[in-house]
Amino acid sequence: MDSSNSSNLKSRELFLAYYRKPSVKTRNQLVKLNLGLVKKIAYSIGRQCAEPYEDLQQIGYLGLIRAIERYNPFLGSAFSSFAIPYIRGEILHYLRDRSNLMKIPRRWQDLAKKGAKIRKKHLTKTGNHPTDLEIAQLLGVSVQEWLECQLACQNRSTISLDLVVSQMLDNSVSFGETIPDIREQYRQNFEEERLYLEGAISQLEEKTKKAIEWVFLQDLSRKEVARRIGMSPMTVTRHLKKGIAELSVLLNSNNLPVSV
Repeated sequence: MDSSNSSNLKSRELFLAYYRKPSVKTRNQLVKLNLGLVKKIAYSIGRQCAEPYEDLQQIGYLGLIRAIERYNPFLGSAFSSFAIPYIRGEILHYLRDRSNLMKIPRRWQDLAKKGAKIRKKHLTKTGNHPTDLEIAQLLGVSVQEWLECQLACQNRSTISLDLVVSQMLDNSVSFGETIPDIREQYRQNFEEERLYLEGAISQLEEKTKKAIEWVFLQDLSRKEVARRIGMSPMTVTRHLKKGIAELSVLLNSNNLPVSV
């Protein structure tokens, strides 16, 4: 048996053991076996934003743990397909939380305007830029507050898309290149939702799962589905209602709408 098959077998045995009797020790073993998933996703997302790769990786581990805790190995779906949406979702939620624009207090906005006027007036009069201590004294604030005020305003200022944010040997990355591609984000979001839906459907009872897939995904008539499964069209309808109700619970736990 090659190392790949041996690893897969060990992983399945651990998932079965964890599903039957969850423990921190077994969960940590599963985390170690699936670190590659987190690293791959964190690297992919990291190429589209300015957040440190290590930070994204740490957040991704939280998604991996959530996936391990919710995975049912008896349903037949591959863990990687089940876990990817959890890992990506955790990282993307983190980035969305971090993307809120900094709100600068009105007091600091006023100080910044007054400080700019003082600087301009002093430069015109003396030919030299005033020190931070001189500006702070004229404003009637501490040097520390004036420095914090300047830093906040600088962080909120518009940044040139050509600004180099990373320099490695002969390869540089501009700020513009770190901005995510909207079409790629849409594709990734669509793929994430598709994987969530597939994972949720895989957790349904077999006949309910077939009814959902054949009616809504393959567009077969309920009569044809009834013939294939070996039940009445009325029973197919009951399975569809049951499946939609169960999918609502499964998908809403991930804040996704039921789209079947």
